[in-house]
Amino acid sequence: MLSVHAPVCALAETARQGPEIGAPSALLMEASTGTVIYEKNADEPRNPASVTKIMTLILIFDALQSGKIKLSDEVVTSAYAKSMGGSQVFLEEGEVQTVETLIKCIVIASGNDASVAMAEYIGGDEGSFVQMMNERAAGLGMTHTNFIDCCGLTDSPKHVTTARDIALMSRELITKYPQISNYSTIWMENITHVTKQGTKEFGLSNTNKLLKMATNFEVTGLKTGSTSIAKYCLSATARKDGVELIAAIMAAPDYKTRFNDAVTLLNYGYANCRLYRDDDMPKLPEIAVRNGIKETAKAEYRDSFSYLGLSGEDFSAIEKTLELSGEATAPIAQGDVLGYLIYRLNGEELGRVTVIAAEKVDEAGFLDQLRRVWETARL
Repeated sequence: MLSVHAPVCALAETARQGPEIGAPSALLMEASTGTVIYEKNADEPRNPASVTKIMTLILIFDALQSGKIKLSDEVVTSAYAKSMGGSQVFLEEGEVQTVETLIKCIVIASGNDASVAMAEYIGGDEGSFVQMMNERAAGLGMTHTNFIDCCGLTDSPKHVTTARDIALMSRELITKYPQISNYSTIWMENITHVTKQGTKEFGLSNTNKLLKMATNFEVTGLKTGSTSIAKYCLSATARKDGVELIAAIMAAPDYKTRFNDAVTLLNYGYANCRLYRDDDMPKLPEIAVRNGIKETAKAEYRDSFSYLGLSGEDFSAIEKTLELSGEATAPIAQGDVLGYLIYRLNGEELGRVTVIAAEKVDEAGFLDQLRRVWETARL
């Protein structure tokens, strides 16, 4: 985790100005800090089309991380999953594919049938899975989001999110599960359909044309979406000089505009912002403990620190101040707050990292205190 407080004034002004883009709604975010660099109508609820699948993927990777499922698990396609229209990989009822293959079908080809197959495998049915999606969205602070299905094919006016919420769930996916880029950067790959009709190869082609566009940054993903209601949407992720940006585009009038807008925003972000990471945090002393079975407690940092600033800022002028408790009183639990490492630039606080107890220290009992007096007397 990263403990960060973005510079309110400078970046807020940057977010207001920004470049001209064609889409009516967009947001540019730095991934590690969550700092918003640019926004335009970022809280207007709109239909996200297949960008919905970012949340579906988060739940898939959640299930993988928890051990509920494995990449090698075999998933059987239901009649309902097969019936999905729109973008699909043409799974047949009863067809068996591994979880990893279905992830590729979702990420690369935006397969609605693959999304429903995975929703049923994890949630039991799509409705239960969608409830999980909405609960996960709420946990991420996606306050303007409501999912009706797991793939974005629905034309329900209640299926909505915003550019800000798209950026929030994209950030969760790429920072918590960076292995997603192993799939989102694949341009083309074949899968094998094995059905009653026989065996045949099917080619997956990535819907994210940014991967083939000439840019001065590395495109890492993430997800496209388009329907007649949603128009053209995109969550574009990129990396340059260790900085990862997310450009969320909604309701662009055509597919060229959504990609051009993303490139415009990403170029703008890399031209105007720079990331500071503290790789040399001060060594922490042990903290004195009063009335404990030990006289000191080991301390550690709860987080690392990153700060996104304007490219002209002098990061060498950043000052660090370590403010620790002079003495802690037992009992102390592991994780108890013992102080802060505070970062300032030109007198303004940029953020702080919490210092916590790395171990627990129980309160000394009568015998402990007696033994300590005895040991002191012997000295």
